[in-house]
Amino acid sequence: MGSGEAGWRPYPGAYRAPHDLPPVKPGRVVGLGAVCDLAGAYPEDASTRSFIVSEFAMLHDGRRVLLHAERGFTVTARSTGAAGNGAVPLRETRDSITQHVLNAVLPDDEECAEEHLWSWLAELAQARGLAVTAEDLRALPYRVVLTDAVSRWLAPA
Repeated sequence: MGSGEAGWRPYPGAYRAPHDLPPVKPGRVVGLGAVCDLAGAYPEDASTRSFIVSEFAMLHDGRRVLLHAERGFTVTARSTGAAGNGAVPLRETRDSITQHVLNAVLPDDEECAEEHLWSWLAELAQARGLAVTAEDLRALPYRVVLTDAVSRWLAPA
């Protein structure tokens, strides 16, 4: 699925993984996941934060094979009134960031027949040299991983 099709658009300014990722040593795919990382340096505005989201295939030997890294999201605090300097701090949790990640990777198009883009992920995995089908991927566990940088950012909350 290209970025011009319905369902999602690349996050403006997001890291773009190379489209022609090299094949990897074959292995059995045992899971899928998404990694959420902070985008860029900490902004001076504490009420806005951007994140990069990539998806990977987990292999039986523990390797994570990058499938794509072209999604992301931004969270912004909203308030009708702010104290002092006008900044409204973000109040995100692991659960809320996890939900934002899922919102970024799951189709938002009601016309999409799949609850996740299994066919597209299978094509990406096959392009990396992994023998897996959309049906195989549907049956695998899916996990969201927050990087250490995101975990540290969340720690004060």
